[in-house]
Amino acid sequence: MNQAIPKDFTLTTERARGLSEIWNGLSSELKRLPCNLFYDARGSRLFEQITRLPEYYPTRTEISILQRHAGAMAERLGAGALLVEFGSGASVKTRLLLDALQRPRAYIPIDISREMLLSSARALEEAYPELDVRPVCADYMSELELPLSREERLGRVTVFFPGSTIGNFEQDEVVLFLRRLRRSCGDQVSVLIGVDVPKERETLEAAYDDASGVTARFNLNALRVLNREYGGHFRVAEFKHRALWNAAESRVEMHLVSQRDQTVSVGGRVFDFRAGEPIVTEHCYKYGLGAFRELVQSAGFDVSEVWLDEARRFSVQLLVPA
Repeated sequence: MNQAIPKDFTLTTERARGLSEIWNGLSSELKRLPCNLFYDARGSRLFEQITRLPEYYPTRTEISILQRHAGAMAERLGAGALLVEFGSGASVKTRLLLDALQRPRAYIPIDISREMLLSSARALEEAYPELDVRPVCADYMSELELPLSREERLGRVTVFFPGSTIGNFEQDEVVLFLRRLRRSCGDQVSVLIGVDVPKERETLEAAYDDASGVTARFNLNALRVLNREYGGHFRVAEFKHRALWNAAESRVEMHLVSQRDQTVSVGGRVFDFRAGEPIVTEHCYKYGLGAFRELVQSAGFDVSEVWLDEARRFSVQLLVPA
């Protein structure tokens, strides 16, 4: 059964593509939503709050690794580096790397939130007046045309991908993503990437379900974006955030759980929910060092170097073309 699309709902090409992905996910036996729904302006601000929570160890641990080893990383990347960052956000970690790099040539931040992107790009231009900053507002999960000259593509380009965001991809998506980097940035591209490692259940579940409820608001915000951008009619209060560690799959699973039997329409299509039925909004994979090496090798990369914190709770790895 279909419902009429609201009169104020304009179906652009980009929105039609997103709506098709949403419909397919909500039609699956285990319902899913794409995690790019998190990152409107409000969602981006909520995520920045998450990174400062006491339970959320990845950000402060990765920052400690960068503070300790940025000099060694910069030495490996070389002088005149051209840096591309996917999901740049507020570019906090980027500054640690830029401060260590010798005469960085250009910085290309890519983010889906235009407000966050332009704000951080302006701040970086003020802080690094000699740096060529080229912001790109885009979903980095799609094929990208980056502002790189032919000469730049033939030279060395470094993709900076911190935050363990790679853990949000399914394993086949990791391989596709790394292959796309070769097409977008050239065959000499290297990747400086944050990768979280498995640890005890209590630590992992607390990191994705904090006591103050910020992560819950972040997760539920995806439904608000659906309502505003895709003609959805979700009653947000009738869904609840849940985070579970799946040890067999080595991932934290974020769900939105329906609190009752209900019917919801999105962009004119209707979907039924049972009480207790989850929508999967995100998987957060945690990789042992050997497992991650094997995965990137299948995409044509090698792990050149690994930097860890003292407790070995998180890693920053340098990938180079095989």
